[in-house]
Amino acid sequence: MKKKIIAYNRVETPVLEDLQKKYDVYFYKNIDTKTDPLFLEHLSEAQGIIGLELEVDKELLEHAPHLEIVSNVSVGHNNLDMEQLTERGIMATNTPDVLTDTVADTVFGLLISTARRIPELDQLVKNGEWKTEAIEPEYFGTDVHHKKLGIIGMGRIGQAIAQRAHFGFDMDILYHSRTRKPDVEEKFSATYCTLDELLSESDFICLITPLTPETEGMIGKREFQLMKKSGIFINGSRGKTIVEQDLIDALKTSEIAAAGLDVFEKEPVNAINPLLQMKNVVTTPHIGSSTYETELKMSELAAHNLEAGLNGRKPPNLIDESVWKT
Repeated sequence: MKKKIIAYNRVETPVLEDLQKKYDVYFYKNIDTKTDPLFLEHLSEAQGIIGLELEVDKELLEHAPHLEIVSNVSVGHNNLDMEQLTERGIMATNTPDVLTDTVADTVFGLLISTARRIPELDQLVKNGEWKTEAIEPEYFGTDVHHKKLGIIGMGRIGQAIAQRAHFGFDMDILYHSRTRKPDVEEKFSATYCTLDELLSESDFICLITPLTPETEGMIGKREFQLMKKSGIFINGSRGKTIVEQDLIDALKTSEIAAAGLDVFEKEPVNAINPLLQMKNVVTTPHIGSSTYETELKMSELAAHNLEAGLNGRKPPNLIDESVWKT
């Protein structure tokens, strides 16, 4: 008898079709997982879950007595209640590495777009408001090259951002992370510093930490006040790592100059969110890893993790290895 799998929100078509040849796969997208009767029926029989942004908490797990593995199609796993999963001996996996460069490209694209006001000036041209051959100083942006970049979170993606900044734009790198990284300091001439030092000294600040109880709301009113008034803040982590209202206030009062945001406190972002009305804010819809090539690689890795777990092999990207019983 084929094992039963729930696929949720995003599994790229070639990977989904391959899984359907081997397993009974039930695909769901953007449903109410607390009340949907068919979902709950299939969940009660499922041995595996693969997908994106499914909230796997105690309530869901109580409906899944046969569950063996949850395979996230993402690096972040703040949607998983790891304590509950570990307690029940259920494997959980994610997809690190394959999206590192793609997310770093996105973050650096946001940084450049915000500094040089590219979306704003693109709209000016398209609206027929470019009236003189040389634009007025009111539309000038700020240089990126040879500036000081502060990176909060020096994991794989943070290091990929540092590489682009150091070798591509001759930027000075400051960083703050849970642990000091001597190899990063050597490769990119980076300087480890306290969070407050980084905030007060950097021209650009990139936040690229995972969302955990320790990082939730880590950047708020006090932190924005520490930044330079000319500072540009880029968030490529998760929306809840900052206090969004404090960012809005900091922009309104010119505590900081601008922001580039790929993530928001609530997603999709509310159409009346004040950030969407600000010309000095560049927004993208959580597209960090969203290229076809990378999304396909993530789905493939997630499926590899899933199948390993379902077939008695240790998944290569097991989040909590204590659940693996050799």
